[in-house]
Amino acid sequence: MNHWLFKSEPSTWSWADQVAKGDVGEEWDGVRNYQARNFMREMKIGDRGFFYHSQKEKAVVGIVEVIAEAHPDSTTDDDRWECVDIKAISPFEKPVTLEMIKSDPRLAEMVLVKSSRLSVQPVTSAEWEIICALGM
Repeated sequence: MNHWLFKSEPSTWSWADQVAKGDVGEEWDGVRNYQARNFMREMKIGDRGFFYHSQKEKAVVGIVEVIAEAHPDSTTDDDRWECVDIKAISPFEKPVTLEMIKSDPRLAEMVLVKSSRLSVQPVTSAEWEIICALGM
């Protein structure tokens, strides 16, 4: 299983919105960055990801699961853009803020720290374990 991070502006799509979709989940649509799209093409059903609120909150708030592999993004007719479907699995007991992540030397090489603008990004197994421990 691989691990990922999905960033969303809570005013556009929040953790509460994701949870409300239940087991049906939702397309992670609207991504218009080739690198982020390519990461979604690598995802497999059952992969887990962090749900990250960007903008003001800047925090990992929950865990999601990939429930459909890459397919055409329904928000465009441009066949270059694909997305996966995800469903909410569990909230974090306490959000893991970007400040916490940046202050932990074990996470210094994390994509979120090095390339914070990327909306979909990989997370290593070690990073996954550290952030899960911080959020529980």
